[in-house]
Amino acid sequence: MEEVVIAGAGPVGLRLAAELRLAGIGVTVLEPRPAPDPRSKALTIHPRTIELLASRGLHERFLSEGIPIPTGHFGMLDDRLDFRLLDTDFQYTLAIPQARTEELFEERALAAGARILRGHRVTGVTETGDAVEVAAEGPDGAYALRAEHVVGCDGTRSTVRQSAGIAFPGTTYSLVGWLADVVLDAPPEGGYSRATDHGGLMILPLPGGLHRMIGCAPEDVRSDWPGEPTLDEVRARAVAIAGTDFGLRAPVWLSRYTNASRQAERYRAGRVLLAGDAAHQHMPAGGVGLNVGVQDAMNLGWKLAAVMAGKAPADLLDTYHDERHPVGVDLLESTQAQTALFAAFSPDGQQLRALLSKMIAEQPGFARGLAERLSGLSVRYPPADPAAHPLTGLRAPNLRFRDGPCLLERLRSGRHVELDFADGRDELAGGRPDWASVRAALIRPDGHVAWATEDPAAPRPSPW
Repeated sequence: MEEVVIAGAGPVGLRLAAELRLAGIGVTVLEPRPAPDPRSKALTIHPRTIELLASRGLHERFLSEGIPIPTGHFGMLDDRLDFRLLDTDFQYTLAIPQARTEELFEERALAAGARILRGHRVTGVTETGDAVEVAAEGPDGAYALRAEHVVGCDGTRSTVRQSAGIAFPGTTYSLVGWLADVVLDAPPEGGYSRATDHGGLMILPLPGGLHRMIGCAPEDVRSDWPGEPTLDEVRARAVAIAGTDFGLRAPVWLSRYTNASRQAERYRAGRVLLAGDAAHQHMPAGGVGLNVGVQDAMNLGWKLAAVMAGKAPADLLDTYHDERHPVGVDLLESTQAQTALFAAFSPDGQQLRALLSKMIAEQPGFARGLAERLSGLSVRYPPADPAAHPLTGLRAPNLRFRDGPCLLERLRSGRHVELDFADGRDELAGGRPDWASVRAALIRPDGHVAWATEDPAAPRPSPW
């Protein structure tokens, strides 16, 4: 019998597979695609995700290949969010195609011992009490697997979610945007965005000399499917919005996206769990989707491993839903709000955009709050004990110590890290007012604070 079967070898499934293997759990990944898709829906890695990659020693390849962008947008507003103000070692997003992210994640998963079967797809799952029966199809026909747990990382049309009977309520689309990966002979500098009554346009640099153009126009406010965009259409839209086509040519990929928004009612149904797009579908505003999915995987990975190794009770898996479902709610709230701004083509809508953009420029607290939310740094998992230390559930910054490696390096084993400041063993280097009175703390494998105390003699709770 398999230990864990993962449906889907996208970024979320591959990151989860490597995380489980780090803890010694057997993993089989079933992926319908015979090879990775060279087209990249996602291309943005946010600061919190870079921290998580650093906590597993994965970040250096991404930093060497990605293009750092120190600002981000909210709703394609004119004034951008400054990530250089964030409390992190990584004060930027990285532009790196999803296809390359998948290659790097697959390389790590295979090196860790995961079994990845391409050309194999899950056709159904049935829980039988002590296991999950997985129906699958491969190059040689239909077959079945038994697994202790199954995780659906198989996208918005998730077979795993549907087979488990998990509802996926939400809204259908009312906006159809477009994207184009092209060569630009006269590209704008840095991150570019512009919005007028003719539409909105954003341009991002990609590795390899390409640029991604993303946009929508008043005629894109529709609930019917117009077919795939053409290069002439993209050129005409760019000229209408920006007054130039930037010398676009040589398209690599032309596609459309929508603002359909849905969320799974449950992220866990017994031995079946969901992560990534199988759990939440949304407008790709701000480039956060892949990041939230990877963060799902990092939350689930250590919990599932602990339960399967007999180190934690099975109900630890309930905390996966309890912690990550609210993050999905916030994700849909943010992306749907940005959709409204994308589609604000009326005079009143343009005034709303101007006001919010001015607030970003003139209200540093407002701008920083949006940046922390967009970057994933603001996520806090509410503690079960209302009297818990205020740091409990927060993401721990990359604490540095007088002696020894920093916190992100200490987390690379995938285990909890206990910090003891009372005896000077873990004396902090650099000012950290919010940590000044802490005498002991336990950091979870996903980098969040499990508990903290100001009393060195206080009992230290179990991490489970």
